[in-house]
Amino acid sequence: MMPKIKVLIADDHAVVREGTRQILEQEADMDVVAEAADGEEALQLAGSSRPDVAIIDIAMPGVDGIEATRQIKALYPSIAVLILSAYDDDQFVFSLLEAGAAGYLLKSIRGRDLVDAVRQVHAGESVLHPAIARKVLNRFVPTPDKPQRQKPSDMLSEREIEVLRLATRGLSNQDIADELCLSLRTVQAHLGHIFNKLQVSSRTEAVVHALKQGWVTLEDIP
Repeated sequence: MMPKIKVLIADDHAVVREGTRQILEQEADMDVVAEAADGEEALQLAGSSRPDVAIIDIAMPGVDGIEATRQIKALYPSIAVLILSAYDDDQFVFSLLEAGAAGYLLKSIRGRDLVDAVRQVHAGESVLHPAIARKVLNRFVPTPDKPQRQKPSDMLSEREIEVLRLATRGLSNQDIADELCLSLRTVQAHLGHIFNKLQVSSRTEAVVHALKQGWVTLEDIP
């Protein structure tokens, strides 16, 4: 038996938490290990229950979703944060990606899409709405007067750089494997090494890091 994906749900509306729990616990590979009504409680439960994925709302009393995400990623970088919100403002998206969120979904999505997203961020995949992905990535491109602080070769092998550039183009793990004539398992291993070296837990974070450093450009993105 494969270990279940442990999930933390943080939302100040009990009915949303209950509905989300019901959707996820219908899946044989998922287990909701904790529920939080605000950001402070989410942070505490992230430490005690150590989920694989934290589903977090933005608008919560006290510590909001942005600050909760920032603190969770600082303390527990292996936890993948998936934002589930009623708000799609660019400022929220930018702030949450800078805080380390692996994905951003709206509460209008179907239950099946949420389930798929949890599996994707747990596997290190990116979950960003295509309509905002390019704007988001453009936000992190360094300006000409801000040179890159590191060379990619200082951190990654040539093959890992190839994998990261293909991930930036939005290719799935299988597509990257086909492009490079590698096995899916090998691509997953390369991504794992990339995440460890960059101290991130998702493709979204890895791509944002690469853009900030100037390792990839918007020409690399379709």
